[in-house]
Amino acid sequence: MSDLALHIPTDVIDGPTSLAAVLVAALVVGLCVVRARRHLDERLVPLAGLATAFIFAAQMLNFPIAAGVSGHLLGGALAAALLGPWLGALCVTVVIVIQALLFADGAVTALGLNVANMALIATFTAYAVLTLALKVLPRTRGGLAAAVFAAAVVSVVAASAGFVLQFWIGGEEVGQSFGAMAAAILGTHVLVGLGEAAITAGAVTAVALARPDLVHALRGTRLAQAPRDLKETA
Repeated sequence: MSDLALHIPTDVIDGPTSLAAVLVAALVVGLCVVRARRHLDERLVPLAGLATAFIFAAQMLNFPIAAGVSGHLLGGALAAALLGPWLGALCVTVVIVIQALLFADGAVTALGLNVANMALIATFTAYAVLTLALKVLPRTRGGLAAAVFAAAVVSVVAASAGFVLQFWIGGEEVGQSFGAMAAAILGTHVLVGLGEAAITAGAVTAVALARPDLVHALRGTRLAQAPRDLKETA
């Protein structure tokens, strides 16, 4: 059960809950399309393609967390930091849809649930944490890395909490109490979040050092115009 928050398979969440998730996800993704087109910077288009390809490849690779438990990058924090919440959520949505339709990674019937958790909850939570963290942390390489690290951890836990809520609403019976299942899901994904945070912080910092003007999280800050400041230590 601990892997279900990442890609929900079939027969885990009932039909009415899955259908409701499809409707909600479709509405929010539609809003993302409108907002992303309104605020699209043409310079971000190639970066969006690269970020989508990176997230797709990373989600196909698992890294060990504990005995018998593995995790993979969700990509919400990476997409939010580089592309912003609207375009970032769309990129992760594309990855999830392709995985479900072409690779059967997550059930098609659970597509709305998976998009809601991994593309919407993860990305928007990451962006909120990142925005707040960048207001209080020093504007240095270390400060940016710490902000992205925190955003990634929280985003993964939030995505798993989304699954817990969905399971509470319409989950099928399991051989343990809901409390024990929820604790296992959330606890495991704290560890998954730490792995994702390390990867994401390194990737975003690398892009910021080369082209800080392309990092959405740095827009409107002194660092976007003064990349040398990022080379300072925290």
